[in-house]
Amino acid sequence: MIHYTLRCGAGHEFDGWFKDSAGFDAQAKAGFVQCPVCGGTEVSKQLMAPAIPKKGRTRAKEVAPPPPVPVKPPAEASTQATTGPVPAQLVALLQRMRAEVEKNCEYVGKDFAEMARKIHHEAKEGEETERRGIYGEASDAEAQALQEEGIEIARLPWVPPADA
Repeated sequence: MIHYTLRCGAGHEFDGWFKDSAGFDAQAKAGFVQCPVCGGTEVSKQLMAPAIPKKGRTRAKEVAPPPPVPVKPPAEASTQATTGPVPAQLVALLQRMRAEVEKNCEYVGKDFAEMARKIHHEAKEGEETERRGIYGEASDAEAQALQEEGIEIARLPWVPPADA
């Protein structure tokens, strides 16, 4: 893992962890590196001093990446994890993902499990049905039942919209 100090086009500085330098380059080029303050995707690495041990000495302490943040199901999602606040960069990424889901999918509310089954079974039976993305709410039991039936679903942590 590599730790970078990053700066967006508006001058906001923030930290980011990446697998390697190429990982940062690929994510930045794809627009996945986003400023947690303004949401800008014009992000660059800042000059950093390397941690070089003195001759004959090993590094006293390696810098470890931040611990993984537990993800709650949508019904219980918040911007606070049980171990503390969610990093602002992660919240910004989740807000961007939420905006894409809301823009490209139909909200079906508490009828999610029923609608997912209907779309799945119509497609399976060869009926003329419009394949479309939907999102909504489902209990843990409903989500598990859908998966056991072979219906592909994904549970996403739901954060407040970026403009809220």
